[in-house]
Amino acid sequence: MNIQWYPGHMAKAKKSLSENLFLIDIIIEIVDARIPFSSKNPDMKNLAPNKFKILVLNKSDLADEKSTKQFINHYKDYNCVALNSITGTGFNKLNEIINKFTIQKKEKLQKRGRIFSPIRIMVVGIPNVGKSTFINKFVGKKIAKASDRPGVTLSKQWIKIRKDIELLDTPGILWPKFYYEQTALNLAFTGAIKDTNLNTYEIALKLIEKLDNIDKEILKSRYNIKKDSPVDELKEIAQNRGFIKKSGELDFERSAIILLDEFRSGKLGKISLD
Repeated sequence: MNIQWYPGHMAKAKKSLSENLFLIDIIIEIVDARIPFSSKNPDMKNLAPNKFKILVLNKSDLADEKSTKQFINHYKDYNCVALNSITGTGFNKLNEIINKFTIQKKEKLQKRGRIFSPIRIMVVGIPNVGKSTFINKFVGKKIAKASDRPGVTLSKQWIKIRKDIELLDTPGILWPKFYYEQTALNLAFTGAIKDTNLNTYEIALKLIEKLDNIDKEILKSRYNIKKDSPVDELKEIAQNRGFIKKSGELDFERSAIILLDEFRSGKLGKISLD
C-alpha cells in the first residue's frame, strides 16, 4: 500500500517555518500520544537544532497510560509533557517549563543590560494532532480554528497570549516521504492523512490486524466478534451492526468507516500503536 501526501501548501509552510525560526525562542512540537514516534516530524531536528524545545504528547486521554509514561521518559531531553487539550490536563506542567525559561531569559538580558522582549513560541505538528485545540486551551479562548479534519490551518498566524508571550501557529507539516509502512499506517489510522486520499477498506483491515496483535479482546468485546481474520472480522462488524446495502449485500465500506471513527474517538479504549 502506497500512502503519500505532501500537498503544495505544506511545502510552502515548511519554507515559511524555516524563515521564521530566527524570531523564535521556544518550539512546541505537538505529537499524538498514541503514536509519538510516527507523528514526530523527523525534519524538526535539522530545522531547529539549537532552539529550546518542548514535546507535547497530546490526546493522552486516548493513549495507553503505561506507554505514555515510557515515552515521556524516552523523550526527557525534549521537556516532554503529556496533555489533554480538551480538559486542560497537563497544562500546569507546560506552563512551569515555559515560565522557568522566561525567567532565565530575563535574567540573562538584565545581566547584559538589555530590555526584555516577549518570548516567542512556535507551535508545530503534523495534521490532526490537535494543534488548534491546544492553542485555544493555551490562550484561554477560541482563537484558532479547530477541526477533526487534517489540514484546517493553512497559513501562519501570530497570537498574543500575554504581555511577555506571543505564539506562532503554523499549518500541519507532513514530511515528503514515509520510509516505513507502519509509520504511514499509524498516521492513516489516527486521521493525520485525509481519508479521501486512502482506501478506507484496506486501512480498516490493517487496523484490525494491528489491534489484534496488541490484544484480540479489543475488537471482540466491542463488536462481539468470533472470527480471527481481518476480512472476516470486518464482515462480522457489518453483520452485527446491520450495515446492509439496498442490494442486500453487506456494507464493508460503512463498517470500515465506523471502525476507524470509533478507534479515533477512543471508543475502543486507551490504545497506543507505537
